[in-house]
Amino acid sequence: MNKIYDFNEQNLALAAQTIQNGGLVAFPTETVYGLGADSFNAQAVAAIFAAKGRPTFNPLISHIAEIDMLSDLAVPDSRALALAKKFWPGPLTFILPRKEANSALDLVCAGLPNISIRMPNHEIALALIKLSGTPIAAPSANRSQTISPTTAQHVADSLGDKVDVILDGGACKVGVESTIIDLTTKDVVILRAGGLAKETLENFLGEKVLLSHGNPDLPTSPGQMLKHYAPKLITRINVTPDMRQPNEFYIGFGKMDCDLNLSSKSDTTEAAANLFAYMHLAEQQTNYPQIAIAPIPDEGLGLAINDRIRRASYK
Repeated sequence: MNKIYDFNEQNLALAAQTIQNGGLVAFPTETVYGLGADSFNAQAVAAIFAAKGRPTFNPLISHIAEIDMLSDLAVPDSRALALAKKFWPGPLTFILPRKEANSALDLVCAGLPNISIRMPNHEIALALIKLSGTPIAAPSANRSQTISPTTAQHVADSLGDKVDVILDGGACKVGVESTIIDLTTKDVVILRAGGLAKETLENFLGEKVLLSHGNPDLPTSPGQMLKHYAPKLITRINVTPDMRQPNEFYIGFGKMDCDLNLSSKSDTTEAAANLFAYMHLAEQQTNYPQIAIAPIPDEGLGLAINDRIRRASYK
């Protein structure tokens, strides 16, 4: 049975009802497709972990549709509220102290005292959250450790019958997951580089933003596992054209001969939007048994791209 539904009022209502009934709905955001359930329904959240094969010590992001919903889940300070007013809706996730000891949120938070929250910049995601009447917990809508989905078909191919409804909103514009920042400490710390550049945050805050890769054995936010976003084929990174081996499908960056080019203009924003879609194509081709990816500079969204491909290539 095809569970991909075009976005219209009737199918949005079906998706919202599915969330309210404890089901799983895949929906588009500006970053990647999410696999959503009611954040306050522990049984539904458990179904997310089961569908993905995701370890339950790896916390999930709760998605909201209005800044006022933030205080239902967390204890925001003036810095968090200023960042929310500037960058939400958008590809930025906050780590904040949880509001009280609400046991219903234990699973979505992986038992941690903090919670991950963001407001996605996508009309379908926002409409679904509002109509469902609850924050929606949603990691990427794919099996754990595989390539993140940027189309509805990617979701269907990866999860099949494990998801109840897939809302089709076309291809995602940003193409890599959100930037995650820890706001529980004096310094702002990026725990996962993503769709909002480090430089953009620093310019707004007027201070240096720190960078941490976290502890993969005890993650404090999504995206910290050593192996993640991985194709089925062996993948090498930072491969210059002269280092390419004859058995490798080559994903390039900048002006070069390659099988697919993330951005011939050397634009990291364009490259981020293409990254997962091109990794899917590289994984599905049958001419080469391995994948190689060209070096990407760490500027702009290059920081997020390098984070993803480093985890994708982890043995």
